[in-house]
Amino acid sequence: MRIMQGLSNNIINHIKNENLEYLQFRKLQKYSNIISHAYSVGIDRNYRTFKSNKEPLSRTDYENNINNYKELCEQIDLNYNNIIKANQAHTDNVVCIEELKSTKIIDTQVKSDGLITNKRQIILATTNADCILLLFFDPVKKVIANTHSGWKGTLQEISTKTVIKMVNTYGCNPNDIIVCICPSIRKCHFEVGEDVKDIFYKQFKKLGNTDEFILKDNEKWYIDTVLINKIILKQIGILEKNIEDSQICSVCNKEKIHSFRAEGDNYGLATAIISLR
Repeated sequence: MRIMQGLSNNIINHIKNENLEYLQFRKLQKYSNIISHAYSVGIDRNYRTFKSNKEPLSRTDYENNINNYKELCEQIDLNYNNIIKANQAHTDNVVCIEELKSTKIIDTQVKSDGLITNKRQIILATTNADCILLLFFDPVKKVIANTHSGWKGTLQEISTKTVIKMVNTYGCNPNDIIVCICPSIRKCHFEVGEDVKDIFYKQFKKLGNTDEFILKDNEKWYIDTVLINKIILKQIGILEKNIEDSQICSVCNKEKIHSFRAEGDNYGLATAIISLR
C-alpha cells in the first residue's frame, strides 16, 4: 500500500496499490479493526452494473466491471461475493439488510438509495458520478450505512432519514454516528436553472439564511448540496466533529473521479463500499 499525495488531505488518504487507487477516510481508518471501507478512484475503472436506463450491460463490460469490484474488495480484505448494491432511483427509500440472498454481486430488488446493516461481512455498495455518497458508522452499536443522495435525494432529505432509521431500528444515538461525505459535485459546478433553484428555496427556507447554500453569480444559480446535508444532519443530532467531508469536487477532479457533467451520456460510475469486519 502506498499513500499518494494526489487527492489526500486532512480528511482522507489517497491510496494506490499496483494499478488500483482508492480513498479512505482517516477517521474511519482508526476503526480498521471493526470496519473496512473505500471510495474508488480512476476513470479507467467503471463500477456500473446496468446501463443508465437500467438495461443490461454487454457481457464483457459487466464482467470487467464486476472484476473491478472484486479487485477493490480484495485490497481491503473483503469478499466481493458479499456485496449488496443499492438499486438507486433517486428515492428517499432506505432499507435494512439482514442477510445475503445471493452468491454474487446483486442490485437489491427494492429501489433503494440507502442501505443499513449491523451484520458482519455484508458489504454495502453505492455508486455515483457527481451525486453525494454518504458513509455512516456508529462505533457504539456497530451499525453501518451507505446512502446515495443526488439533488433529488437531498431535497427528500434521505441523509437524515438514514440516521432516523439507524436510531429506530438499531437504537443508535445520533451523537455517536460518524458521517463521511465522499467526492461529489460541489457548489463551484452545480449550476441549476431558476426552476430547480426555486424548489430548493421552497424546501430549505426553513433552515434560515438560504444565501449560504443557494448562490447567484452573474445571473447563474449554484446550489451547495453538501452544505445542505451538513446542516440537516446537525439538526437531527449529528455532531459537527463527526461530519467528515472529503472536500473533493468530482468535476474539478474529472481526470480522477467519474463525473456526469464532465463525461456526458457515456459517464462511468465510482463506488463507495463499507463493511463490518
